[in-house]
Amino acid sequence: MKFTGLSAFPLTPLTATGIDERAFESIIGRLASAGVDSIGALGSTGSYAYLDRSERARAASLAVQCAGGVPVIVGVGALGTREVLRNVEDAQSAGADAVLLAPMTYQPLTEDEVFGLYEDVSANLSVPLVVYDNPGTTRVNFSDELHGRIAQLKAVASIKIPPVSANPAEAAERVAALRALVPGHVTIGVSGDGAAANGLLAGCDAWYSVMAGILPEHCLAITRAATSGDVEKARSLSMAMEPLWAQMARYGSFRVASAVAEDLGLVKPGNLPMPVRSLDAVGRLAVRSALNETGITTLA
Repeated sequence: MKFTGLSAFPLTPLTATGIDERAFESIIGRLASAGVDSIGALGSTGSYAYLDRSERARAASLAVQCAGGVPVIVGVGALGTREVLRNVEDAQSAGADAVLLAPMTYQPLTEDEVFGLYEDVSANLSVPLVVYDNPGTTRVNFSDELHGRIAQLKAVASIKIPPVSANPAEAAERVAALRALVPGHVTIGVSGDGAAANGLLAGCDAWYSVMAGILPEHCLAITRAATSGDVEKARSLSMAMEPLWAQMARYGSFRVASAVAEDLGLVKPGNLPMPVRSLDAVGRLAVRSALNETGITTLA
C-alpha cells in the first residue's frame, strides 16, 4: 500500500460488555464508501490501549472485513514487547495491510529501548509498519535522530508525526529536516487535524486524521486540495472547520470525536472506555455549536 493521502482513524465504539460491533462495522463501511486512502483501526481514537487481546483481534478482523478493499492499518501498541508481538500476530492473521506502533510505557524509556522495540517488531512483521510519534499521549519524545535510526528498519514505511507549526515556513522547515534523515520510501504523515492542511502543504505525504473517521468527505476535500497544490482552497476548507478544530484543542480529540459521532447518530451514548467519560453538558453544547457553525447537520 501507499502511505499517502487521507488515513481515517475511526472510533471503536464500546458498550458495557465490549465492542459495539454493529456500529463499528457501519463506521468502517462509511469510510470505505467515502473513498479514504486508508483506515487506521485501533489507533488512539480507536481505544486500543483499553481493549484486551481478544477485543483487539476482533476489531482488526471486522475492520478488514468491512473495509471493502481499502487498506487497513491496525494499531498494535502495548506496554510490553511480548504483548505487542501478540497483537502483531493477530493483526497479520486478520489480514491487516500494515500495523501502527506507538511506544507505550510505564517506566521511562531510553532511545535505545525505543529503538529496540521497533527493531524487535520489525523482525516479526510480514507487513509494513507505521511509526506513531505521539508524545502528548505516550510521553515518549522522538528526536529526529531516533526517527532516522528507526526508519532504516526494513518494515518501516511511514512516520506519523505530531502537529506542525501554523507558520508555513516553520512547518516546511520541520518536514524538510525530518525528510533529510529518513529513506526516500518512508513517507511522513501529519496528525493533529487543525494542522493537517499546513502539514500537507509543507510537504507531508499523508494526513493521519481523527475527524476523518467520522467526517471523511470534509477531510478528503482538504486533503485533495492540498495534495493538488491548491493552497488557497486547502486553507479555506480547513478554516471552515476551525470551530471544530478549536473544540478538539480544548477538550481533546478523543472525547470530541465521540461527541460528534453520537450527535450524528453513528454511536450510542456511553461509547468510550471507562474510566474515560464523555463530555459534560457544557462540552457537548460547545461541540454541537461548532458543528452548526461548520454547517454539519446533527440529530440533536
